[in-house]
Amino acid sequence: MKEKYIEILDVTLRDGEQTRGVSFSGDEKLGITKFLLLDMNIKRVEIASARVSKGELSSVKKIFDWARTENLTERIEILGFVDENLSIDWISEAGGRTINLLTKGSKKHLTEQLKKSLKDHLFDIEKTVNYADKKNIAVNVYLEDWSNGIQNSPEYVFEFVQGLSNLHTGKIFLADTLGILSPEETFHFSKEMITKFPSIHFEFHGHNDYDLSVANCISAVNAGVKGIHVSVNGLGERAGNTPLEAVVTALHDKVKVKTGIIEKKITQGSRLVEIFSGKRIAENRPIVGQDVFTQTAGIHADGDKKGNLYANPILPERFGRKRSYALGKLAGKASISENLKQLGLVLSSETEKKVLERVIELGDQNKTITQEDLPFLIADLEGEKKENHIEILSCIVTSGKGVFPKAELTIKSQDKIYEETGIGDGGYDAFMDALSKIMKGLNIPIPCLLDYQVRIPPGGKTSALVETIITWGKFIDSEEENTFRTVGVDSDQITAAIKATEKMLNLPLSNS
Repeated sequence: MKEKYIEILDVTLRDGEQTRGVSFSGDEKLGITKFLLLDMNIKRVEIASARVSKGELSSVKKIFDWARTENLTERIEILGFVDENLSIDWISEAGGRTINLLTKGSKKHLTEQLKKSLKDHLFDIEKTVNYADKKNIAVNVYLEDWSNGIQNSPEYVFEFVQGLSNLHTGKIFLADTLGILSPEETFHFSKEMITKFPSIHFEFHGHNDYDLSVANCISAVNAGVKGIHVSVNGLGERAGNTPLEAVVTALHDKVKVKTGIIEKKITQGSRLVEIFSGKRIAENRPIVGQDVFTQTAGIHADGDKKGNLYANPILPERFGRKRSYALGKLAGKASISENLKQLGLVLSSETEKKVLERVIELGDQNKTITQEDLPFLIADLEGEKKENHIEILSCIVTSGKGVFPKAELTIKSQDKIYEETGIGDGGYDAFMDALSKIMKGLNIPIPCLLDYQVRIPPGGKTSALVETIITWGKFIDSEEENTFRTVGVDSDQITAAIKATEKMLNLPLSNS
C-alpha cells in the first residue's frame, strides 16, 4: 500500500509575522525562505500579504528574483484580497504566480464585516479570479473563520464552496481562524466537507488558542485533508499557529504519513527563526527546546545505560541533537558517568562519588552546573587549582549613555601578555571584539555565540549576584548540533559574562 503524502504550507513569514513585535527584514525573509525550501524541503511557503507596504514589495521581489534562479517560483505563495485587480497586480509586479485569496468562510463575517450577500461576494471573487487568469496567476482560497461558519451557518458554507468550485479555483483552505475547534470537531467538519466535495483539494489551517492545533491537524489528516499549514516555533497571532516541529513529528510517527520534510534540519530552522524573530522559545518546547532531550533524574540516566529504558521514539539524533544529562541535586552516579564519558574523562569510582556529592551540594544551593564545569570541580576536589591556559588579567569596559562602548583587554597565555582594544554595540560586544583580535593572532578559533542569558534574583537588590549563561557552538555540516554552555557569576553583569567566556577559552573542546 502506497504511503500517504501530506502537503505542508509554511506560513511563518506571513501569518507568523502577525506575532506581536515580529517584523522580518527583507534579507531575513529571503534567508528563511531559502532554508525552508532548500534545506528543510518544505513543499510550499506563504511569504507575505499583498499590498502591505513598498518595503514588503521590495522584499518579495528579492525572494522571487532568487526563486527564478532555482526554479522554485511555483512553491512560493502570497495572501491576497478580493479587490479585483489590486492584489493580483501587486503579486504580478513582485514576480509571484500564486495568490491565496482571503474570503469569508462564515455568514457572520460576510454580513457584519463586509455587509454583503453571498451572491455579491461570489461576484466580487469571480472578478478577481478572472483577472488572475488573465495574469496567469493560480488562485487558492482561504475560507476565513470557516470553523465558526461550519458550526453556525453550514448551509452558507456549502453554497459558498459550491460557488467557488464553479469558478475553477484551486485548493481551498479550511481556516480555524480563532482556534476554537476540538480534535473531534475538526475531524467531523473536515470529513463533512470532503464528503460533499470529494474532488476539491482541502487543507487545514489551525490556530493554537486551546493548545489543540497539533491534535486538530492530526484529526484533519485522518479525516482526509490533503494539506496542513504550519509555522516554525508556532509563531502567529494570539497563541500562535500550528507549530511545524511538533505536528510534522506527530504526522510521521502517529499517522505514518510522509511530508518530505527533512527532520534533521528542523532544529536549525527553529534556531534561525528564533534569532530573526527575537521570540525566545521555551526550553521545554517539544522537539526544539533546549532541555527536551535532557534527563534530570539519576534513575533515568541509569535506565538509559541499561538499554535506553527511558527513551521514546522522538530520538534526539533524528533532529541533529544529542541526549544530555543534567547535573544538580537529582543527579545520580549514571548522570556523572555519562557526562564524564562525553567529555572523554575517566575517573576512579571514589573520585566519581566525590564529584557526585559536590554536584548535589551545589544543586541544593540552587547553583547552575553544566557539563563544562566538571573539569573545574574535579581539579578542586583533588586539591589542585586548574591551570587556565588563557587567563583574563583585566578588562576595562567603557559604556553608558552618550558613550560609544569600548573595551581594553589584557590576557595571559603561555606566560606571555597580550593587550588589545575593541569596540562594539555594547560593553560585552566590545570585549568580544578585543578578544577576537587577540585570538586571531594566536590562531585560536572562538566558537560561535548562540545564546546569552542573564539571570538576576527577584527582589530588586542592585547588589545581587548575576548569573550569565552563554551557549556556544555551531552546526556541523548543517545537520549535527554541537553546543555547550558556560556560566559566570558576579555582581556585575558584564564581568559575569567575561567569566563565562574565560571558562569557554579554557575548555579542551573550544580550542580543538
